[in-house]
Amino acid sequence: MTEQDQTPAATDDGLTAVKPVEAELLVVTGMSGAGRSTAANALEDHGWYVIENLPPQMLGTLAELVSRMPAALPKLAVVVDVRGKALFADIRESLNALSAAGVSFRVLFLDASDDTLVRRFEQGRRPHPLQEGGRILDGIGAERVLLAEMKAQAEMVLDTSGLNVHELASAVTELFSETGPVVLSLTVMSFGFKYGLPVDANYVADVRFIPNPHWIPALRPLTGQDAAVSDFVLKDNGAADFVDRFVYALEPVLAGYRRENKHYATIAIGCTGGKHRSVAVAIELAKRLSQLPRVTTSIRHRDLGRE
Repeated sequence: MTEQDQTPAATDDGLTAVKPVEAELLVVTGMSGAGRSTAANALEDHGWYVIENLPPQMLGTLAELVSRMPAALPKLAVVVDVRGKALFADIRESLNALSAAGVSFRVLFLDASDDTLVRRFEQGRRPHPLQEGGRILDGIGAERVLLAEMKAQAEMVLDTSGLNVHELASAVTELFSETGPVVLSLTVMSFGFKYGLPVDANYVADVRFIPNPHWIPALRPLTGQDAAVSDFVLKDNGAADFVDRFVYALEPVLAGYRRENKHYATIAIGCTGGKHRSVAVAIELAKRLSQLPRVTTSIRHRDLGRE
């Protein structure tokens, strides 16, 4: 190890010790059309050195270079995808070889619903890389089979179905800070059951047990973001007790996420239309969760404005 591969660190007795620089290797993969390029750009904005469309067979050589010169490339992200077709089939073997060699890495998997992917390909007027003369859905189906094992073993899975490019960049920013990943980044989402369950939620809670402000004429045009609605929802009817107990129940779950190196999760709060009760409770829940150690929160109101 050379001097440039070491950094000073303070010891308990006030002296300065030298500790080795540890490089981070992030493998970014996922469904075509799910936003890999946007994620790569966001990582570059935060100081990562990004290599796109790298053949998996070259991961070992690259990892060896990084391990020898960690200070030169302290944060390296490699984007691999199915455009390599036959080459991509060896991705798991390449990653297993990294693990066997003692190279530390993590996998960020980007996903989206079939409908979203079809729409994105149609808007871009380009075929799916595995379409081979068939329909776009045929290519998506083939890719899901090819990537099933990668998704199952990924430390971070980010569903981009409801995100535009700016929101996806923000999500990647929340996952990765100046010095690496945020310990645990939670998205608290409000939604309306009548519009369907969110596909990317890790936990779903139903707050339709709270009386509906919709039936109060003065509150009907307002939303859960307004103080009058928030006070009505949270003041009585067991809502505050629900938030207290839900946060308490989530604490061991969040601790388990940290142990499993999971850095991103979505908690969805649903009411009938996603306008009053779920919005107010989601805001309060995000506020409470953000007070926990090593947790950051963001709020997303999926269905607000649809009525």
